[in-house]
Amino acid sequence: MTPIIDEQVTAELDDGFVVFRLGMRINSFWKVHEWIPILRAATSMIDEIDADPETGFLAVERRLGIRNLELIQYWRSFEALRTYALDPEFSHAPSMRETLERMEETDAVGIWHETYIVDDDSYETLYYNAPPTGLGKAGTLHRAEGAKRTAAGRLGVTDGEDFSYGSGGVASESVGGE
Repeated sequence: MTPIIDEQVTAELDDGFVVFRLGMRINSFWKVHEWIPILRAATSMIDEIDADPETGFLAVERRLGIRNLELIQYWRSFEALRTYALDPEFSHAPSMRETLERMEETDAVGIWHETYIVDDDSYETLYYNAPPTGLGKAGTLHRAEGAKRTAAGRLGVTDGEDFSYGSGGVASESVGGE
C-alpha cells in the first residue's frame, strides 16, 4: 500500500509534460471474448513502458468502473508518447492494428483517447492526507508552503497569501482581474 502523506505537498516537474487519457468502454458484457483481449493488451503495454525508462513514460493512474477502464498516463513529451506508439519494436502498434480490426467486426467494446500538452508552470497540484496520485507519482514532491501554499500561488499568479480560512469563512483577494 502506498503511504499516505500527512502534510500538504505539491508535485513539480522540471519541464512541461503530456497527459494521455486512454479509455475502453465495454458495450456488451456478455461478449467477453471481444473485450478481454483489448484489456489484456492495455495492461501489458503499461507493464512494457513502465519497465523501460527510455520511453519517456512517467506514471499511470488506473480508473476502473462497471463498463469503463481509464488509464491516465503522464509522459515526458508528446514526441516520447508518439515515438512509443509508432515504434514496431513495442507492442502498441501491432496491438492497435488488432484492436481496430476487432472493432470493425463488433461494437462490443469502444476505445478513446485524449492528449493534453502541459507547459511548464501551467499546472498546480496538492496532496494532503493522501498518497501521491497522478502527477504526484511522476513529479518531485515539495512542501506546499510560502508561495506554494495556494493554487494561485503554485501557478505563479499570487505570492501564496491570496486567501485565509477564518471563523467567518474564506477570505480571498481577486486574482487575474476577475
